[in-house]
Amino acid sequence: MQRDDLKTLLEGILAEMGAPEHAVHLERPRDPAHGDLATNVAMTLASRLRRPPRAIAEELRDRIPAGHPGIRAVEIAGPGFLNFRLTSGAIAETIVRILREGEVFGRGPGEGRKVNIEFVSANPTGLLHLGHGRQAALGDAIASLLEWTGWDVHREFYYNDAGRQIERLAESVRARYEQHFGREVELPEDGYHGSTVREIAEAFADVEGDRWLDDESGHGLEVMREFAVDRLRAEQDRDLNAFGVRFNLYFLESSLYEDGRVDRTVEALRASGNVYEKDGATWFASSRFGDQKDRVMIKSDGSATYFLPDVAYHITKWERGFEDAINVQGADHHGTVARVRAGLQALGLPEGYPEYVLHQMVTVERDGQEVKFSKRAGDYTTLRDLIEEVGTDVTRYFFLMRKPEAHLVFDLDQALDQSDTNPVYKVKYAHARMCSILRKAAADDAEFLTVDPQGLALERLDHPAERELIQQLGSFPDVVARAAEARAPHLICEVLEQTAGQVNAWYHAGNPSRDPELAVLHPDPELRSARLALTRAVRTVLANGLGLLGLEAPERMVRA
Repeated sequence: MQRDDLKTLLEGILAEMGAPEHAVHLERPRDPAHGDLATNVAMTLASRLRRPPRAIAEELRDRIPAGHPGIRAVEIAGPGFLNFRLTSGAIAETIVRILREGEVFGRGPGEGRKVNIEFVSANPTGLLHLGHGRQAALGDAIASLLEWTGWDVHREFYYNDAGRQIERLAESVRARYEQHFGREVELPEDGYHGSTVREIAEAFADVEGDRWLDDESGHGLEVMREFAVDRLRAEQDRDLNAFGVRFNLYFLESSLYEDGRVDRTVEALRASGNVYEKDGATWFASSRFGDQKDRVMIKSDGSATYFLPDVAYHITKWERGFEDAINVQGADHHGTVARVRAGLQALGLPEGYPEYVLHQMVTVERDGQEVKFSKRAGDYTTLRDLIEEVGTDVTRYFFLMRKPEAHLVFDLDQALDQSDTNPVYKVKYAHARMCSILRKAAADDAEFLTVDPQGLALERLDHPAERELIQQLGSFPDVVARAAEARAPHLICEVLEQTAGQVNAWYHAGNPSRDPELAVLHPDPELRSARLALTRAVRTVLANGLGLLGLEAPERMVRA
């Protein structure tokens, strides 16, 4: 009996009791002594049926047919919890399902609904920092979670290649360019001072020579701007490729101005009746749509604020058929959420569009003290620095293993530790250990690899450590569904670590020197085959979970 089978059974009984379509939630009790699955449905039904929860629980128990296949016992605990004890055979059905579904175990059918996920979207003014890295890992993992649950996912990067920050970049490059040729000029006070800008200016000088030193037309500054943006975009792409992150589309902010979309957005907002003039500027009455105050749309000098291109950009998402859109951004974007949504509502888009996932900042610590190290950026640690220090997979996993809304302390000591105290190594070692067992078994007897798991004596897997491990494996699809719905990749990290912990407990308990009866490669052929099937199931779930997060599932590992 699978969890879904028991849920269907209970839903049918509830319909007979006059409570059709009442939600039934089944969970594994924290203490295995309380059973294999539990539900609080009697308590959630109490107000609807106007009956004591325990009386409802007793009726539910009594309506379950005696000797129902897969159910060994039904018990009532506390105010009305129902605890189910399943037969070993029913639990072992999970192994059959895992081995038959293989790489698709944990995936949901879904409806193929389109969703646009925008993430990273770094200004092309410098190298990617740790906030961008956390966002890249989160956005990519959320996209994978939605793909696993049946969504048609489109990954998008929005390049802010227009506006004042790009002007500052060009002016900084020009100053460094002139310094390169021996002129005494100062960097703009609000310019970019890292060594990256100096490298760009020197590369520009190598290509263009000194031809722009005395340029009075202003064209030279535009050439420098395009050169710098192209160089920095290439640098960012290099880091994202190294991080294993790919996008379907790189959308340029400058294109919104070039094709007149920003101007059309201004006119559409004016036509909505929510725009007014004040103090020489053009304002949008965003407070009418829930924002804290009205916002300047066009400054007194005629330049647009960030609000305008942001609204214009999201209109393109809607027009491209993305009625669902998720923006993964840093918590510093919190103030933009209400104003962008207000602008879109004024133009007829639904309230709450787009959805936002905001993440907190990242600090790096060594020996309990914050550290910053950078070869090129100057005063901050870059994503590239961190990858070179601890590796891509460790970096990705550490960025994902905490809730997005929680501040992330990146512990370098733990990240560099290649023992089981490093959570990502703990999971990878567990996977590699399963592969090692299977290699050893195949060397002795290759036949088990082709055996249909349905024909195995899986009911022999009745040791408490085995029952608990199988239950843990069976929870994987539910965790994937919950993680996708909550946009919470950290739940996948949690289930992987919990699974690895139970795998290690099971494996070490079966060491012949400790408990020869629990050894995987047992001399009893029937028990050996059943435990090897469990080994294959473990390997499948760990590989699927690691792959979902964009991490390698190694077949061999050597402890450092």
